[in-house]
Amino acid sequence: ASKAGSVRFTRTKKTKKKNPMIVGAATEVIAGEGCIITAGGIDTHLHFICPQQIDEAISAGITTMFGGGTGPATGTFATTCTPGAWNMHRMLEAAEGYPMNLGFLGKGNCGTPQPLREQVLAGAIGLKL
Repeated sequence: ASKAGSVRFTRTKKTKKKNPMIVGAATEVIAGEGCIITAGGIDTHLHFICPQQIDEAISAGITTMFGGGTGPATGTFATTCTPGAWNMHRMLEAAEGYPMNLGFLGKGNCGTPQPLREQVLAGAIGLKL
């Protein structure tokens, strides 16, 4: 089974020290036995069309995906936003259990602020025009 997580490494200047990695009070040590640990990529322009995109992204080293959509719908092919609070709730429900950091963008073009607030309260990480 896949596990999502994050590991942070700090690049330092060349030094004569045996271990140039900075380890301090803010360093989290993890056990990496049986795991492949790589730097994680972030995809910031995603049309959420199908769940298989997550498997493909993980295979390519992506650990975080930002975008929008409602699945295989015409609006999803055209834009990277999830319209409305109801759709936002459904996409967040559908995303539960996937080993990926997911962020959904709401639809930001509106004549009044209330629908924008509703999408943010429903879980949108941002609004897209």
